[in-house]
Amino acid sequence: MRFLLMAVDCALLPVLALALCGCLPSGHSQLDEEKEPHFLAGKSRVTALDYQGGLECFEKAIEANPRSGLAHFEAAVLCEKHKQNFAAAIYHFERYLELRPGDRYADVVKQHIMACKQELAKTVYLAPMTQSLQREFEILSQQNRALRDEVERWKAKALAQAATPVTAPAASSAAQGATPGTLAGAIAPPPASLSNSNSVDRQLATAAASRMHTIKSGETPAAIARRYGLRVNALMAANPRMDARRLQVGQTLVLPSHQN
Repeated sequence: MRFLLMAVDCALLPVLALALCGCLPSGHSQLDEEKEPHFLAGKSRVTALDYQGGLECFEKAIEANPRSGLAHFEAAVLCEKHKQNFAAAIYHFERYLELRPGDRYADVVKQHIMACKQELAKTVYLAPMTQSLQREFEILSQQNRALRDEVERWKAKALAQAATPVTAPAASSAAQGATPGTLAGAIAPPPASLSNSNSVDRQLATAAASRMHTIKSGETPAAIARRYGLRVNALMAANPRMDARRLQVGQTLVLPSHQN
């Protein structure tokens, strides 16, 4: 696009030269347009690189003579090259063609109009495209956040399941098929069994207690042995750390289960 504009600019140089020489056909006097004070002031401003001032002078020349093709042309070139006001450049170029329909450089001017329209289209369509892309980005961001939240929920659920203690294995198929009453009967022992079990536990506890003796005041090994039907030697052999001559109240003696 820049190369095209440079080529068109070069092609417009002869047009400017011809315009200055009065070679462009017009229905209005070429010399009148060139001698218009605002037009002359605009040319001086452009020579001094005061493009804004030159544009203002050419616009005043157009106000003074709306059919000044040269003033429209000069204004169009300034709007395109120095102000990047492509809409205004298109307007002045088109007005130039309307005022000079038979101009032999019309094709070059039309190329400039096309280039300005393309530049103008960029500014017109860039904003909607940017808004569309922004909207798509927002949608993708929302979907990404939703996916992250879903992943976090699944992680929390997995951690909760891992922390739950494992339950006992399921009952056998026979137990699963049984009614609640039969199942309770199969699991719970009968009252007689419970009674027997408690009796055995008491006997074991008694037997365990009978194998131990706590020394009381005034007791001797011989007296203790006679009480339990044991020999003194067997009693002392079961308690090797015990001194028969120094028994102390509260000490515990192990009673052998059989005579040695």
